[in-house]
Amino acid sequence: MAVKKQTKKIVEKGRIYITATFNNTIVTITDDNGHVLLVDSCGMHGFSGTRKSTPHAATVTTESSIKRAIENHNLSVVDIFIKGIGPGREAALRAVKSSNLEVNRIIDITPIPHNGVRPPKLRRV
Repeated sequence: MAVKKQTKKIVEKGRIYITATFNNTIVTITDDNGHVLLVDSCGMHGFSGTRKSTPHAATVTTESSIKRAIENHNLSVVDIFIKGIGPGREAALRAVKSSNLEVNRIIDITPIPHNGVRPPKLRRV
């Protein structure tokens, strides 16, 4: 079976998706069409358990993924999409702003229920 060699894709404009949950922070960097270039999470950087859900872990993860994207793909202009309400949300945003990337826009894509699920029926005693 032939091994597929990974080609170096040059991407000037891209997107950064930051998913900040209560337990982890996941950073996905894609090109303009949405094809994934690299994925990073706090667990991939040696954080485990409750340390994954800290702002420091989110900062380290975001900085390293941006550095890899700039070195490997020449990323320079980004749109940022933030999802979730975890503790790493603001820290990841600060890490993106401190890098030398040009940020076009920051969009919050956190899902908001419009009606929610049906409540349980009343309890009769």
